[in-house]
Amino acid sequence: MTITGVSEFLQRVENAVRQRRLFVRGQEILAAVSGGADSMVLLHVLHSLAQKKRWTISVAHFNHRLRGRASDADEKLVRQTAKKLRLKFFGESADVKKIAAQTKLSIEMAARKLRHEFLAQTARKQKIPTVALAHHADDQVELFFLRLLRGAGGEGLAGMKWRSPSSADKKVVLVRPLLAFSKAELLAFAGENKIRFRDDATNSASDFLRNRIRNELLPLLRKNYQPAVDKTVLRLMEITGAEAEFASEAAREFCGRRGDESQIKIGNKLGTPHVVSHNFTELPVAVQRKVLQQQLAGLGVAADFELVERLRETPDRPASVAADASVVRDAAGKVSCRRQESGDFNSAELRLKLSGRAGRAEFGGGKFRWQIRSRQKAALPQKPAGVEFFDADKVGDQIILRHWRAGDRFQPIGLKSAVKLQDLFTNAKILAALRRELVLATAENGEIFWVEGLRIGEKFKLTPGTARVFVWSARLQRVAA
Repeated sequence: MTITGVSEFLQRVENAVRQRRLFVRGQEILAAVSGGADSMVLLHVLHSLAQKKRWTISVAHFNHRLRGRASDADEKLVRQTAKKLRLKFFGESADVKKIAAQTKLSIEMAARKLRHEFLAQTARKQKIPTVALAHHADDQVELFFLRLLRGAGGEGLAGMKWRSPSSADKKVVLVRPLLAFSKAELLAFAGENKIRFRDDATNSASDFLRNRIRNELLPLLRKNYQPAVDKTVLRLMEITGAEAEFASEAAREFCGRRGDESQIKIGNKLGTPHVVSHNFTELPVAVQRKVLQQQLAGLGVAADFELVERLRETPDRPASVAADASVVRDAAGKVSCRRQESGDFNSAELRLKLSGRAGRAEFGGGKFRWQIRSRQKAALPQKPAGVEFFDADKVGDQIILRHWRAGDRFQPIGLKSAVKLQDLFTNAKILAALRRELVLATAENGEIFWVEGLRIGEKFKLTPGTARVFVWSARLQRVAA
């Protein structure tokens, strides 16, 4: 079916394609079509504009096999529509749920990975440079909150771009011609032109965070807080994206030309000249972070916020990123990776079964005593010097005494999450030569609950619900800090 006449919607899509140079005249396009309203509208729009633009459209469909017969019916509709429009059809299926379990990914992430790999592989085989996706404005708003809740930075909050390389193959370009249009506009266009599509029942399920954002959070915000939340978020994403892009450009200039000039001139999208100091510490904080993120990415290191801030604030202080590696920033802002032999770490350990009510052990130059006793329901017991109290049921029936190993993480009491033990040693000003000799204790589940010279583990502290107390006494011949 070809859309008859030139509707306002079609004209707006055509204008968006032209203004953003999404496609060139006479090119081949692979349309990713699921069978839902969004992708079926995309397919009919591209087909309607194809003759005028001399595009060659092909259709790709990936069957996730998550909804049984319903998934097969989706594929059948897409296949039949492609045949009716006289377009090439490429299909593939996979048991996403099974593969997700095997690869230890969420079903949502496994589905996305497999789908993108199929699209990239099909595009490569057919020598089609561009894949068209049906993402729209509502998807952008949902993605904003999804990434906000996961702690994304400026680039993440900027959302999807009109054009971007495929995550499965950088040579394949993903294009999103409907990114400026709302779901309501797509449904209206489908209704006016009698475009057949299938509803995906999983879109209303609460299993996925994105669905809860779509079906619970956004309706609540629109009703009780900001009726125009979609418009507000889309504007914020545009602003955030532009600022993040400028910071990234400034960081690339700094990394690429460092040492050539005392100051580096950078032009933004408006052509206005800006001056960024050659001195790393004089760069705006946002640019400092981008400089570090880009270098860490080049080293293959995940640039989480804590690591970036550690490097940014403390030059010449290594931060552990793997069992045998650490990264460090020098005064000029250059990040380097240092390898260390695992043999530097003391591998000795002692396993203790907590049978009976009390026991003792010697390890690493220290003498240890332990006792398990019932917890009084009144007040928490008073703790004598040199003794620590833990929840015995959380510690378990066996503990391991050992030394620090690279990559160890520990959550001291009072902290909201675990951090690298190396960072805690550094903050506590424990000498590097002493760190590998310190003794620590892990619970039955492998988590560290006690470290010589540091606070006890947050997850193992006594609470009003504690039934049994693990009393731990350590006598050591050295001062840890």
